[in-house]
Amino acid sequence: MIARCGRKASRPVHQDGLTGNASPMKKTLSIASLLLAATSVHAADAPGARPDLAALLECRARVADFAALQPVLEDPLKAVALGWRPLPQANLFMTEYELTTPVTVFGHATSQIAFSGPSVMALLDLPDPRPLAKQLQLEEGVDTADKVMYGREVLSQDTTDPKTGEPMIESIVLSVSNVKSHPGKTLAGCSYSLDLPEEPQPEAPAIPAPGPAAPVKAPSGGR
Repeated sequence: MIARCGRKASRPVHQDGLTGNASPMKKTLSIASLLLAATSVHAADAPGARPDLAALLECRARVADFAALQPVLEDPLKAVALGWRPLPQANLFMTEYELTTPVTVFGHATSQIAFSGPSVMALLDLPDPRPLAKQLQLEEGVDTADKVMYGREVLSQDTTDPKTGEPMIESIVLSVSNVKSHPGKTLAGCSYSLDLPEEPQPEAPAIPAPGPAAPVKAPSGGR
């Protein structure tokens, strides 16, 4: 299994291999109207506002960088202004975009990315995820005829919650997998999370060492 150090149990994984706290984005506007309206989203058009997708996908970013994407994921206009065209939802747990400018991830160019909960993934034209998983030295999580999932935690670091100041562990996990909804594709990307540290286990009470055995009296002889 993919190792995750020093924290409480990680998020549940659905049968499709994706973390399950993603909420589908409602697309109420047509793509044409989004493209037209995006011209007014000046903040997202600023060069400094553009995320480094390659760094995010290859686990070279941090949790704060991923968190900075939330306004984009919540507003289709901002996504379109970045050159991300929302795609029809083929998987209940994934929000997908087509990029106007392809991104290169682990040596493979793609124009399609997806988000699922704390994860960002590139959809690569690789029918078998295993060679890439081996190249990245990932650990086997699931490997069956129907499902392949490999991963490795690349960062586990003590930090604090920026909102509450509570001690947390910043975790970054690199993963490669496939999913039934996208045959012939390999999902390669990264998950970013703040996890609660494991609660210290109470120490077991000390058990005193047994003392020397009492001498056995020999039976008295005679009557």
